[in-house]
Amino acid sequence: MQDHTVVVSDRELTFAPTFNVAVPFVDRHLTEGRADRVAVRTNHGEEVTYGQLAERVNRAGNALAGLGLRPGDRVLMVVKDDPAFYYAFWGAIKAGFVPVPLNTLLRAKDYEFIIGDSQAAVIIWSPEYDPEIVPALERVEPGPAHRLRTVGEGPTLEALMAEASPELEPAPATALDDAFWLYSSGSTGNPKGAIHRHRDMVVTSQRYGVETLGAREDDVFFSAAKLFFAYGLGNAMTFPLWVGGTAVLYDGRPTPETTFEMIGRFRPTLYFGVPTLYAAQLAAFDELDPDLGSLRRCVSAGEALPPEILRRWKERTGLDILDGIGSTELLHIFISNRPDDIRPGSSGKPVPGYTARIVDEDGNDVPAGEAGRLLVHGLSAARAYWNNPEKTAVTMLGDDWLDTGDTYVRDADGYYAYQGRSDDMMKVGGIWTSPFEIEAKLMEHPRVLEAAVVGREDDAGLVKPAAFVVLADRGEAGEELEAELRALCKQGLAPYKYPRWIEFVDELPKTATGKIQRFKLRA
Repeated sequence: MQDHTVVVSDRELTFAPTFNVAVPFVDRHLTEGRADRVAVRTNHGEEVTYGQLAERVNRAGNALAGLGLRPGDRVLMVVKDDPAFYYAFWGAIKAGFVPVPLNTLLRAKDYEFIIGDSQAAVIIWSPEYDPEIVPALERVEPGPAHRLRTVGEGPTLEALMAEASPELEPAPATALDDAFWLYSSGSTGNPKGAIHRHRDMVVTSQRYGVETLGAREDDVFFSAAKLFFAYGLGNAMTFPLWVGGTAVLYDGRPTPETTFEMIGRFRPTLYFGVPTLYAAQLAAFDELDPDLGSLRRCVSAGEALPPEILRRWKERTGLDILDGIGSTELLHIFISNRPDDIRPGSSGKPVPGYTARIVDEDGNDVPAGEAGRLLVHGLSAARAYWNNPEKTAVTMLGDDWLDTGDTYVRDADGYYAYQGRSDDMMKVGGIWTSPFEIEAKLMEHPRVLEAAVVGREDDAGLVKPAAFVVLADRGEAGEELEAELRALCKQGLAPYKYPRWIEFVDELPKTATGKIQRFKLRA
């Protein structure tokens, strides 16, 4: 078997004994005749072919090696959605270093923690993030020895690449060697660095990208979700590179206006969003009148998709949304609806190559229809959290099994339905209750844009549901609408599940990946 290759079959993926993942994702396209094909387009009009990508990846890898890095050294990246992200990420891997993309929306205190925790040798950042990165670096001693902006004044990645060789032999590695890290969002504590291996991006790109989503070479990929976290990394980089397609990158804030403009301008065939954005796009549909005629598939993850958003989107666009669940630790979506098999309100069924179990507090499998903790087995599973053996022990269960921390129900037909994070479940009247079920019912009201439900103690100290509601028109808030929402829940849910309190808010607290931070609402 030739070095750096992988054989794909229905049952397994077989990796060559010597396997550096940069080769199949970047170099392979030169031998397969795609050197002149466009790999990346940006909102600034830049185009990068596969031939240019391979050369610039080599230059970036050589530039990092020229700094005197040792194999396995970490390269922190706070880089916007731009071709420079590709160059630094793949260049580091090909040269034998470990890229660590970071959330570009963090604040200095968060970067300060990660810089210290990662013990990185290099940090690369887009100049836009100076206000947070520079003070963070000033507070960490000794911090990274090498500090590079992507472009601009002083030492930059761009300048080092210009002087570096365009030829680079891939560093020896195996499919099970460490390739890159991703830090979790840190929504309930300090971020944790999930260590991923060379095989992991192959697994997600083939098992979800190709076999579930149906991605192909003539696809144009546009992801509102950014490259810095697992969902966007697959959508906007690994999936298009795996099939030889074209990625469209937007380096600004995704809004209905900007995403619709990008779709109309670049004519993507695959679009990736999050429920919050789909809801906002629906609210702005009449005003913006977007042209979505190029799209053949829409995907959602980050938070469970309310059935009402799916229904409205289908009604307005004629397109389904494939909802699924993924995680930083498993790298991308591992349970998903299929293009020909969509069940509203569910995450679908396990993606090929993944196995799921729902267990009780003692680790025993629960019967269909009963809620429990979701465990997943898959070959894209992170092997550990960096520098955090306690969290590793409770999450990484061995033999590529992970405890997701999510509560799920599997119905008699094998579809998995999200009930909330295990920490978000509430006991009402002695019965475990899912916040997502109540939120989905509230979302059925035409005036409701978003909803989040948490448990709150009443005057007797008993836990009851409390709802935070975002309206399409804030001016419609009032007692009359509160009564309508309560009545809607009482009619469509078990009697004890209706929200005792309803608070109208301008927005819900969320992580950068679009997940509602219910712990902030509980506080």
